[in-house]
Amino acid sequence: MYEAEFDGQGSRIRWTEAAGSGSGSGSGCGSGSAGAATVYVHGLGAMSAVYHAHVAAHPALSGRRSLFVDLPGHGISDRPADFGYTLEDHADALAAALDAAGVRGARVVGHSMGGSVSVVLAHRRPDLVSGLVLTEANLDPAPPSAAASSSIAAYPEEEFVRGGGFAEILRRSGSTWAATMRLADPLALHRSATGLVRGTAPTVRRMLMESPAERSFLQGTLSGELPGAAELVASGVRVIRAPGAGHNVMFDRPDLLAAAVAGETV
Repeated sequence: MYEAEFDGQGSRIRWTEAAGSGSGSGSGCGSGSAGAATVYVHGLGAMSAVYHAHVAAHPALSGRRSLFVDLPGHGISDRPADFGYTLEDHADALAAALDAAGVRGARVVGHSMGGSVSVVLAHRRPDLVSGLVLTEANLDPAPPSAAASSSIAAYPEEEFVRGGGFAEILRRSGSTWAATMRLADPLALHRSATGLVRGTAPTVRRMLMESPAERSFLQGTLSGELPGAAELVASGVRVIRAPGAGHNVMFDRPDLLAAAVAGETV
């Protein structure tokens, strides 16, 4: 396990690694190179290794240095009560981890909220990111009320953290998500959801469209059409439909995600 301070007060963001040809303290190589570090970033209430270790183990990704980073308030990372947990806060904490790991020019694989954080990271620290592989990332503020982030953010913070809201969301969640969400800090979960609903300026969508990084976006067909897909494609984003997959593309179609991370045509 590895760690780095992220808030100037001693709190630590932590990650685990799978060694590859790019392992160690040296920087990663360019996008698509077997020597480049691949960084996996989980979604709201999740953990990176749980959601992505099986993808990194795919033969198409053999020999790559893989980092599984848990964002603040999630998994094995610290959960300070005075942290904002905005998308920008998470991106800066992720940058602290990559700086400590000696990573440059990584291919960053982000799911859902982790995809949003990855885009913000690429916008704020383009030296750290040469490629983005996003699975159903949140691109716009104010998602539909049925979205998980909106359901959580609808609670006042105190009611969610100490008034039963967290327990209610756990009961309403599927068993897969609840398995990792119960390990997240309720305060961090609520503030992270609120940050997703609030969004960023410019929007994550605009940051993605203007990013010089190589960009792919995977959308499960069971989730419906990707809003604004044509605009994304026109800006150079490779939009990939994942047949038979829902929001958790990495579980439903790990083969397609591994191929996208490897830079293969899918």
